[in-house]
Amino acid sequence: MKLQVAQREIIKLRIGLSGASGFGKTYSALLLAYGITNDWTKIAIIDTENNSANLYANLGDFNVLQLNEPYSPERYIQAIRACENAKMEVIIIDSITHEWQGKGGCLEIHEKLGGRFQDWAKITPRHTAFIDAILQSKCHVITTVRRKIDYSMESDMNGKTKVVKHGTKEITREGFEYELTVNLELINDKHLAKASKDRTGLFMNKPEFVINSTTGKKLVEWGQGIYSIDKIKDEINECTTIEGLRHLYNKYHFIKSQIQPLIIEKKTELENIKTHLLNDSEVLNHQKNKKNGNHN
Repeated sequence: MKLQVAQREIIKLRIGLSGASGFGKTYSALLLAYGITNDWTKIAIIDTENNSANLYANLGDFNVLQLNEPYSPERYIQAIRACENAKMEVIIIDSITHEWQGKGGCLEIHEKLGGRFQDWAKITPRHTAFIDAILQSKCHVITTVRRKIDYSMESDMNGKTKVVKHGTKEITREGFEYELTVNLELINDKHLAKASKDRTGLFMNKPEFVINSTTGKKLVEWGQGIYSIDKIKDEINECTTIEGLRHLYNKYHFIKSQIQPLIIEKKTELENIKTHLLNDSEVLNHQKNKKNGNHN
């Protein structure tokens, strides 16, 4: 056992977006994802919302995996694995509500088993496996979740009364947001967001804001961490093979623009060393052959 100074490692983000229907969850998730990876082709969206992702095809060449009923935890897990196997950097699950309340989701499974309290002993491990697939994914994951809708009467600046739609409780199993890096709630149809859970300190107790790609960039920069960048530089400097450099480049591909110059510099250094060693070897062999020839 050894005590060490706490140091934040590079982490994969787990971001939640919640809001009532029409508040812009899908669009906001796509902008967040682009801010994280800066490459539309490395974004995959698992779409359970009747092809809603295709409405934003003009944004870029992101990938869509259409997930239809039944919305069992296992089918969600299969979809996540498919995105991982396709080497995606960001997975958007739009939305996780269906896994809980959709056709073939946990609530319907529970009802078909008889709806008894003890029946949850069979369902909870399946739901937990779904949550674990999100938390343990090697990709950044953005989840969207619907909120139950409520309405109120409010007056505008001119004194006119209008009906305003609000999102209330998230439609998924209680406690999910505590697993996330940050949970952002879209509070109205103007796409304004606020943080309901925030481990980053970037958004909590801050004014409401509109999510865009800059939001994703801030999050991924937080996830990389200052100390972690220094650690990566040390790994590159200590590397002794070209294959090792290739491994580091692939491992930290999400900050490739920062490490590429270091990788190239180290690669050149290793190639020069190899050239010198080959030249020295040839000189030694020549001298050896010459010496043997003189003896003959």
